[in-house]
Amino acid sequence: METVRCTMAQAVVRYLCNQFTIVEGERVPLFPGVFAIFGHGNVTCFSEALEAVQDVLPTWRGQNEQSMALAALGFAKSVRRRQIMVASTSIGPGALNMVTAAGLGHANRLPILMFAGDTFVNRRPDPVMQQVEHFGDPSVNVNDSFKAVTRYWDRIVHPEQIISSLPQAVAVLLDPADCGPAFIALPQDVQEMAWDYPEAFFTPTVHAIPRPRPDRARLREAAALLMAAKRPLIISGGGVRYSGAEAELAAFAARHGIPLCETIAGKGAVVHNHPAYVGPIGILGSTSANALAGEADVVVAIGTRLMDFTTGSWTVFSQAAQIISINAARWDATKHRALAVVGDALETVDELDELVDGWVAPKEWTEFGRMEMAKWNAALDGFRKPTNAAVPTYAQVVGVINDRADERDLLIAAAGGLPGEVVKNWRVKSANSFDCEFGFSCMGYEISAGWGAAMADPTRTPIVMIGDGTYMMMNSDIYSSVLSGHKFILIVCDNGGYAVINRLQNAKGGASFNNLLKDCRVKEPFPVDFIAHAASMGALTRRVENLADLGEAFDWAKTTDRTTVLTIVSDAFVWTPGDAWWDVGVPEVSARPGVVAASKDQIEGRKKQRVGV
Repeated sequence: METVRCTMAQAVVRYLCNQFTIVEGERVPLFPGVFAIFGHGNVTCFSEALEAVQDVLPTWRGQNEQSMALAALGFAKSVRRRQIMVASTSIGPGALNMVTAAGLGHANRLPILMFAGDTFVNRRPDPVMQQVEHFGDPSVNVNDSFKAVTRYWDRIVHPEQIISSLPQAVAVLLDPADCGPAFIALPQDVQEMAWDYPEAFFTPTVHAIPRPRPDRARLREAAALLMAAKRPLIISGGGVRYSGAEAELAAFAARHGIPLCETIAGKGAVVHNHPAYVGPIGILGSTSANALAGEADVVVAIGTRLMDFTTGSWTVFSQAAQIISINAARWDATKHRALAVVGDALETVDELDELVDGWVAPKEWTEFGRMEMAKWNAALDGFRKPTNAAVPTYAQVVGVINDRADERDLLIAAAGGLPGEVVKNWRVKSANSFDCEFGFSCMGYEISAGWGAAMADPTRTPIVMIGDGTYMMMNSDIYSSVLSGHKFILIVCDNGGYAVINRLQNAKGGASFNNLLKDCRVKEPFPVDFIAHAASMGALTRRVENLADLGEAFDWAKTTDRTTVLTIVSDAFVWTPGDAWWDVGVPEVSARPGVVAASKDQIEGRKKQRVGV
C-alpha cells in the first residue's frame, strides 16, 4: 500500500483539497475556502498546512470567530448548501465564540465544517492557556459544548482517526436530512504528529447530494388525500430551495390550481407575481395566506420544519385540517401526526405530480386564493407608499429598495423588526433572491452573511437590511468585506433601540423598559454615528434624510466599488399588519392591569391551538 507521511493537520488539509462536487454541470471544490482566526491552538500546525495550499484552498481572516462562521453559513445559504466553507479557531474563547454560529447552522439545517484547537491529549502541560478544567472529568473541555449545536462531533486523539472521521463529517454535511454543522476538535499535540496515511485517502473524490425517493405506498396515500381535498394549500419551506425544486413546485401549483404560500425560509422559491402565490404564512405572514390556512382542509407542507412562526403556534390551521408533510428528514415529516412522506422535495413533487395527473383543485377555491392575494397586494401598496411623514416606516424603506433592486440582487435580513417587514413587503423578482434567517433569528448574521454571500456569487449584489441594534452587536465584517473586495450594500434603519421587542413588551401589557434607548438606564441617550463608524472600516457611506434621498443613494450604492453603507432614521412604532397569534409567556399575576388582561387573552388564544394533531 502506497503511503504519504504527513502531520495530522497536513492530512486534514490535503483531504479537504481533494473533495469536489458538481454545480451547474461544473466540477468545483466542495470546500472552496477557510475562514480562520489563528491562536496558539491552531497557528503552529493547522495554519502551517493551510499556508502551503493557499492558492488551492484560500484562507480568509475573520475579525471575530462567531462572525466569520456566520459568513460561512451565509455562503452556504447563498449556494443552497451545494458547497461548504470551513472555519478554524484556536482553543478556549476562540472556539466558544463559534457556538452561536453552530446553533444557527443547526437550527437552519446549514452545513459548515468547524475545526477548533483542543487541549493536549497527553495532558503533560495541563492546564494549558485557555483551558477550562473539570475536576470530576478531565476529558471534558469547552469544545464539548458544541455537542448541543452540531450534527457531527468528534475529537481526534490519534492521527489515524481522521481516516474514518472526515468522510463521516462530509457525509453528514451533504445529507439532506441530517445536514448541519460538523465539528472536529484537534488537540494541539495530535496536530503535530506525523503518520503514514494511505495515498488512497487523498484520492480526488466527486460528491453528489443524495436525493432520497419517497415510499411509493405512502406517496399514493398522499395523492389520494390531496385529490379528495376541497380546499388544499401548499406551504413551501426552505427545503424546496435546497432541493432545487422551485420551478417544479411552481409548475405543480399552477397546473393543479393549488394556492401556494411560503415560510420565512422558503420565501424566494417562487416570484411574487406567480399566479398560485398567496403570500407568506404565519406570524410574519400575510392576511391572504393566513386566511387560506384557516379554511384549508388539506395542507401540503414541503421542506418545512413547521416552526411556531409558520403555524401561528399551531393556530392558523383548523382543527380538522389534515397535513401532508414532505420532507427529507423523518423528524420534520412526522410532526403533529402529519401524513409523513419522507423524501427529497424535487423527486417527491415530480412523482406526486404523476399520481394526481389531470386533477385540479375546485375553481372557487383557486379563485378565493387569487382574490385574497389581490387584497393583500393592494394593502402592500398602501403600506409601502411614501408619505410626507417626517420619519419613514420600515415598510416604506423596504418598498423603495425593493423597487430599485435588480432582479437577482439578494436581500438579507435576520433579526429585530425587519424580518417581518421584508417577509411581508419584499416582492421577490427572481428565485433564490431572498435570505431571511429566522430559524435562529441571530442578530449579527446579516452583515457577516452579506460578506459570505458576496464571496459565494460576485455576479449579484447582497442587500443587507438591519436595525441599529443589530449593527451595534456585530459589524466588523464590514471591514472584512472591504479588505477582501467582496461588496455588499448595507442599509441601517435607526429607530433608537430594540423597537420590535419594545412592541412585544407593550403588546403584552408591559411598560417600555430597557429596549428603546430612551427607556434604558442611561445618563443621556444619543444616536450613534454609523456613517463615521462604517467609514472608519473603509466602507463608502451616505446619510439619508428621506425616502426620495434613499432611492438616489441606493442607485449610487449600486455603482460603487466596495461595501457601501446607507443610514436612515425610521419609525419605531409603525408596523405592517397581517400577523397570526403567537404563544409567549405572559405573567399570570401582575400589578399591571395591562399584563393581567394580556394573560387572559393569551389563555383564550391557547384554546385555538391544535394540540398534538
